[in-house]
Amino acid sequence: KRHRAAAPLGRRIEDLENELGHRLFDRDTHRVTLTQAGSTLLPIARGVLEQVDSIRWRLDETARPRRTTLLLGVPSGIHPDLRERMDALAARAGDRFDIKRWPGGTDRLVDAVVDGRLAMTLARLPAGGDPALEVLPVMSERLGAVLPRDRFEGRERVALAELAELSYVASPAAATTAYFRGLDQQLSELGIRKRIEIRGSTFEGISEIVSSGLAFSISMLDPGSPTHKYRLDNVTVLPFSDFHPRLETGLIWRKDRGQGGDLDEVVSVAREVFAQPLHS
Repeated sequence: KRHRAAAPLGRRIEDLENELGHRLFDRDTHRVTLTQAGSTLLPIARGVLEQVDSIRWRLDETARPRRTTLLLGVPSGIHPDLRERMDALAARAGDRFDIKRWPGGTDRLVDAVVDGRLAMTLARLPAGGDPALEVLPVMSERLGAVLPRDRFEGRERVALAELAELSYVASPAAATTAYFRGLDQQLSELGIRKRIEIRGSTFEGISEIVSSGLAFSISMLDPGSPTHKYRLDNVTVLPFSDFHPRLETGLIWRKDRGQGGDLDEVVSVAREVFAQPLHS
């Protein structure tokens, strides 16, 4: 059997040697070795075989749609449930788009969508106000009072009037979010006149001020919100009994890019993923 299998191979080698005009193997009764010409041909032959083996892969790559990288703006303090929706959007659009997240304050993120630096952004509403923008509501979150625990021990709710003696310290998003700027004005009209302003404030910094008993703040009521991980031991978050603020978040993109434009496909997927806005 070996002889029968080897005979056709030997003839093919002889045909190749005749075609190339060089002997490729030295043969004796005990072994077969490469000639100098055979040693020269070996790496060339291997390269040819690798090229042939890669033909199917190269054709598949050519036929596969090219993925486009899109930047999605993300403001701070996004709820984990909303992040899951973003992951779902990235997964469902993954064949055509590679969605990367870009952090920032709402105002700057919206500006970046307007000038085309970002494809779309999550934003705290109201935002932009530009008629060229499309806004899809994606989440509504109840807000509560961030308070020094020792002053409100055992309480389940708090009235806004009880906070008049404390100063209000705004969240880190206040300077870059129209909603929190409007909330500050609303609190002033409702009798909260004292303010503590911390330049470049962070959630940790605000928690320090509240924990010391100097002030209160307003933040997400849901304990699942990432803002709660910055809360110190002497800080608690309570719902208001006479005040019902909610923070709305939307997904924003330019209409001209979403209606028959380069984002038409990913916007269609986003409308399905966020068809039912989240509530907390």
